[in-house]
Amino acid sequence: MITSKELRQKYLDFFKTKGHTIISSASLIPENDPTILFTTAGMHPLVPYLFGEKHPAGKCLTNAQKCIRTNDIDEVGDITHHTFFEMLGNWSLGDYFKEEAIAMSWEFLTSPQWLNLDKNRIAVSVFAGDNDVLFDQEAYDIWENKIKISKKKIAKLPKKDNWWNPVDSTGPCGPDTEIFYWVGTSECVPEVFDSNNSLWVEIWNNVFMQYNKIAEGKYELLKQRNVDTGMGLERILSILNNLNDDYKTDLFSNIIFKIEYLSNKKYNASNEITKAMRIIADHLKAAAFIIADDKSITPSNTNQGYIVRRLIRRAIRYGKQLGISQVLWIKEIAKIVAHDYASIYPEVQKNINFVIVQFNKEEEKFNKTLEHGLKKFVELTNNKTIDGIAAFNLYQTYGFPIEITQELAKEKGISVDEVGYKQELIKHQKLSRTVLAGMFKGGLINALPETIKYHTAVHLLLAALRQVLGKEVIQRGSNITAERLRFDFLYNEKMTKEQLQQVEDLVNQAIKQNLKVTCEELTLEQAKQIGAIGVFESKYGERVKVYTIGQDQDNNVFSKEICNGPHVKQTSILGRFKIQKEESSSAGVRRIKAILD
Repeated sequence: MITSKELRQKYLDFFKTKGHTIISSASLIPENDPTILFTTAGMHPLVPYLFGEKHPAGKCLTNAQKCIRTNDIDEVGDITHHTFFEMLGNWSLGDYFKEEAIAMSWEFLTSPQWLNLDKNRIAVSVFAGDNDVLFDQEAYDIWENKIKISKKKIAKLPKKDNWWNPVDSTGPCGPDTEIFYWVGTSECVPEVFDSNNSLWVEIWNNVFMQYNKIAEGKYELLKQRNVDTGMGLERILSILNNLNDDYKTDLFSNIIFKIEYLSNKKYNASNEITKAMRIIADHLKAAAFIIADDKSITPSNTNQGYIVRRLIRRAIRYGKQLGISQVLWIKEIAKIVAHDYASIYPEVQKNINFVIVQFNKEEEKFNKTLEHGLKKFVELTNNKTIDGIAAFNLYQTYGFPIEITQELAKEKGISVDEVGYKQELIKHQKLSRTVLAGMFKGGLINALPETIKYHTAVHLLLAALRQVLGKEVIQRGSNITAERLRFDFLYNEKMTKEQLQQVEDLVNQAIKQNLKVTCEELTLEQAKQIGAIGVFESKYGERVKVYTIGQDQDNNVFSKEICNGPHVKQTSILGRFKIQKEESSSAGVRRIKAILD
């Protein structure tokens, strides 16, 4: 048996021996990126460096990245789908490429010193080629001639299977090669690899970013070729322990045991009970991690908060199916999560009291409306379809996310008018489900000049807020588009008109003075010593970038922050800064919306 802690460390140790620098997991909430709700993969926090920005830790990196994916929440309940998961990753930012990446993945998976997987149970896929880009002959030849995998176990698959592109239209992209492992019996390993056979489970993906898709739909070679590798911790841990069920690994076993205790039912008692326990375990773990993140996301009807609310309420509903009668029980799962991950992601333990408060509030709120909502739902089941207005009323009046209404309707064999529901949402200026499913696929990925300006303006805004309101002001998140910025910060009171004017004046004064923006690479300890603002969560002591705005001969500065960038070189190009709105974001968190004219 191998534990999750041992596996995670093995991966990091292996790539450290290969010259990679271990970096910490980034936040679950993307910084300055309005296009996605959560960090969905290990590569997402590294987007600027995939475009050529220099990473302070070097060209070869590795880490375990905590991730949230919401596009397949409805699939959670089987043996492999998760909302929260960890992606083990290694990256080459213009350093090694296909041959080295493939060789390292093969060595880690099969070497007796590392995972020692059965080579005969491994198959791979490569990009088959199409009218745009040629077949990936290079990757194919490496697998066949260098690694010595049989041709019968190398599949040539199309773009939908073996191509990575972060945006729909343009940008860096390239073929990938995926590694599969046979989870059936060792006596029945097929001679020929069939990717449609569910017993072949994908365990590794090497993405080779070697092309840039330009506006005309053509593909040109990139100047900086990158490798982005990912391996799901939950899936490979299950395989290594011959469990064929991620929820039986130590990443879930303590949580499942607690659910068994609360419900007085056994995990394997029936398919329905097993599914319910998986959903509860997954959803409450994900919600705990999101709320515990230092960006202070709480349940709400918009953006990330809507996802948290949906996860918690779906878990509560399945808890009722299991017969859990204890009042305010979901906090007990949060405590287990904090305990199990204390040495890996200490922020959950650090913020556990905040998580418990939010869990209790949401459970109380949902329980108050759930009974009435279920009665209303039963009234609606006399028809074959629940119309859009009725579905929206269930959401607005009784707190039923549309997904719960759809689940209940499916159980009763009736349909829901989702189009009508969305129309009602638009009328009431609510967030549509399409946006919640993932928004867009890009991010600061195109590094547009306007977003870079707003990125620098955020630094000026935080510095001005700390001058006016005091050093207790701490950033809790930002959201940038090419048209505006949104900034969340810790502060317990509504700002006065006078305070807002002071902040605006300070920012505009800094812009008018045409302050210089400089960057230096330091260790976290050095960054602390020079007074840089940032989140100091690293367990590995990696180097960081510190951006300074306006340092004079007397060493006075306007702003000094840890940040990945990019930023403008001089503040004068920002234009005029104007605060449009100041409001509450959540308990103890204020929000400012501002523009640059």
